[in-house]
Amino acid sequence: MDAPVQVRSGASAVRASRPGWAEITFAATAFAVLCIAVLSVAPNLVEPDDYAYRGSIVAMTQGHFLTLSAAQFHALSAKLDRSSGPRPQVRAVGPAGGRPGVRVVGQAGGPPGVAQWVRLPDGRWISEKDPGYPFLAAPFQLLGVIRLAPLFYGALGCLGLFFGARRWLGRLGGAAAVGLFCTSGAALLFAWRDYMPTFTEAGLIAAGTGALLWTLLATEASARRRIWTGLLGFVAIEAAVFSRYTNVVVLGCAVLAVLALRLRRPEILPRRALWWWLGSAVLFAAGVAVFNDLVYGGPLRSGYRPGEIRFGLGSVLPNLRYMPGHLIQAMPMLVLGVAALAWIGARWLRQAPRHGRPTSARRDTADRRDPADARRDPADARRDAAVGLALAASWISVWGLYAAYSWTAGPGLSTLQAARFYVPVIGAIALLGAWLLTHLPLRASMTALTSAAVVAAMAGLGIWSFTNTGQFRLGPPHILHGPPGKPPPGGKRPPGAAGAPAAGGPYNRSAGPSGQPG
Repeated sequence: MDAPVQVRSGASAVRASRPGWAEITFAATAFAVLCIAVLSVAPNLVEPDDYAYRGSIVAMTQGHFLTLSAAQFHALSAKLDRSSGPRPQVRAVGPAGGRPGVRVVGQAGGPPGVAQWVRLPDGRWISEKDPGYPFLAAPFQLLGVIRLAPLFYGALGCLGLFFGARRWLGRLGGAAAVGLFCTSGAALLFAWRDYMPTFTEAGLIAAGTGALLWTLLATEASARRRIWTGLLGFVAIEAAVFSRYTNVVVLGCAVLAVLALRLRRPEILPRRALWWWLGSAVLFAAGVAVFNDLVYGGPLRSGYRPGEIRFGLGSVLPNLRYMPGHLIQAMPMLVLGVAALAWIGARWLRQAPRHGRPTSARRDTADRRDPADARRDPADARRDAAVGLALAASWISVWGLYAAYSWTAGPGLSTLQAARFYVPVIGAIALLGAWLLTHLPLRASMTALTSAAVVAAMAGLGIWSFTNTGQFRLGPPHILHGPPGKPPPGGKRPPGAAGAPAAGGPYNRSAGPSGQPG
């Protein structure tokens, strides 16, 4: 077992590292606000995606994993069709035995039972969505508490953020990070959508990020504890990747961060830690490749048809034009995150030594020095720069990827639709926002009050955002069907196909916390 890099006296270290009641109460209150706001609003299936995931989850509780026979598919669709209510929805693709690869959305002119599933060449049916979330949500559906599924994984994210941020930033850091994570409009909105994986992915990534942050900074902890905590962090991120394959960029950032630390400061990591963590990532990647090959016909394929999901540089400028407004409304704390990155970078450039490593050593973050002293410490600036760089890489990797996403590169989408692809990294943004709050040039008592006030303001903005997403459209025609006069990829879309407007024009549906009719 490796000797810890830094050892503090036993009793005092235990007292200093134990969270206080004020911290716990603040974090628990923030999570309680999230739960109350979400559970006080009646659930609603607001997009075809909700129906797709619901079909997979319900099928799994019936003992049917991944694929269904034609008879099972139509029995499930009829059952869920009756339970959906008489809301207007898109028309059916066509007969049940349609050509392989056709997408089905529901009965013509009525609510869908099972949406966005595809018929495989062998005649069986499978959801086009990535397969991970039904495995995570099925136990809750089986118990009849599906609404608790996103909240459970959000609670895991809060735990990871609390201990990771506290290890990095001190006593105020954990509570501030949890407060920012729970009170954004995006968190409230997607925790409310129980059949959507968005907030679950955010919770898992936050839990993994916090666990890895604690592991890499808690050098006084035992090697075994650090290895297992880091492994759990990787497993949490891998679960988020299985839920949405594009989250693999976050897993890649975690691997690169660990490798970079191993190369630059090999004494920080316990022996064998790298083998456990990277071995987990490699085994996961191999397992997903085999799964995709067996189910979808190729290691890099998914349930989506080739060309249906498009990324390209031509979409970057349009997304830069349309997305900022959606993101500010859904996640106003991103302003704090950007300011924190700018401050961390400027502070490192101003204070980091030009040659060699700093000679001053930072005290354990659970017993942190006076903030004014910490801001002047080159070692503190160096560590914050390293952590900030890793968090920024995770944040930018997801947002940079979806900046090239063609589906959001146009006007007319609601915040509910457009922002969901950017939500999984709100944990990293919350950590950076917490850094900013804990480094304000104020006395400790004023810093605590200011942090509480900022979190309360963010909660107010989040609830306002949550209650103002009542009206949305399923997508403007130029996004769903291609530019005027130009068919979408794959040729002309048949009337009534998934994504084509039903009789009466484009879809205008009611959804969201307001419950107002569309």
